[in-house]
Formats: sequence, C-alpha cells, structure tokens
Amino acid sequence: MDVFPNFDGLAGVSDLEDVVGALLTIVLVAAVLMLIVSAVAWAIASAAGNYATAGKARGGVLVALGAAVLAGGAIAWVNWLIGIGRQL
Repeated sequence: MDVFPNFDGLAGVSDLEDVVGALLTIVLVAAVLMLIVSAVAWAIASAAGNYATAGKARGGVLVALGAAVLAGGAIAWVNWLIGIGRQL
C-alpha cells in the first residue's frame, strides 16, 4: 500500500506558503532594524555613562539576535519537515 501526502489536496496551500514567507521576511527585517537601533542606543548610552540604558539596549540587541536566529531557523526547520513528509 503506497500512501503519500497530497500537498495539492487543499486549496490555498500555495497561498499559505506565500503568506508564511512574507511573514518571515517581515520578522527578519524588523529584527535587523531592531538590532541596528539597539546597537546605536547601546553605544550612545555607554559613551554618555548611562549604564542603565546601556543595559536595556544590550538586552534589545540580544532579543533582536534571538529573533533573527529563530526566524532563520524556522525556515530551515519547515523545509526539513516538508522533506521528511515527502519521504514518508
């Protein structure tokens, strides 16, 4: 018995792939912008001696890096899952 997933069985699957791709692009662009803004704020706050603001900006840099890594990893993970699904 040969049973394989039918990716064309549901209407709108290609539209869903387009929407997910667009959302991941928006997340990556927002993460890069957040990284730039937080890095600039960190530099200015450190130069001015405002260590509380520098610490918050450093947290922003780490959150932005984490968001970019998770969004990039999500692309690879979804592609891996689709590849595994096609092998079944």
